[in-house]
Amino acid sequence: MSKINQTSFREVTFKQSKLLGLHFNHCNDFLFDVNFENCTLNLCSFYQLKMKKTVFLQCEMHEVDFTETDISQALMDECDLTGSIFENTILEKADLRGAHHFCIDPEKNKIKKMKVSRQALSGFLEKYDLQIE
Repeated sequence: MSKINQTSFREVTFKQSKLLGLHFNHCNDFLFDVNFENCTLNLCSFYQLKMKKTVFLQCEMHEVDFTETDISQALMDECDLTGSIFENTILEKADLRGAHHFCIDPEKNKIKKMKVSRQALSGFLEKYDLQIE
């Protein structure tokens, strides 16, 4: 819950960090470049940030806000996205094959050429309340 208003993050990799409730969208977005390895990012916000090619490895990301965020070509490997928000998010060419517990509405997000595992396909159909067996 630290305040990081106007903080600049350039070529920063957070490793084994617990970053709870941080509003990265309040940071200086000029040359914003971060990566995360084995981090807890619960309740963080990346609202409207440009985060192309960002790497998220083995992260717990519960209820993270990716609304209007550009995470095209990002990698989310072994990440738990329970309750995370994807609305008007650019996910083109992103690799979510190792991500789980996400719910992404294909009608409200740009997902062209995004990579996902077969097991995660139900995350695209959740709004239809289907029983997938």
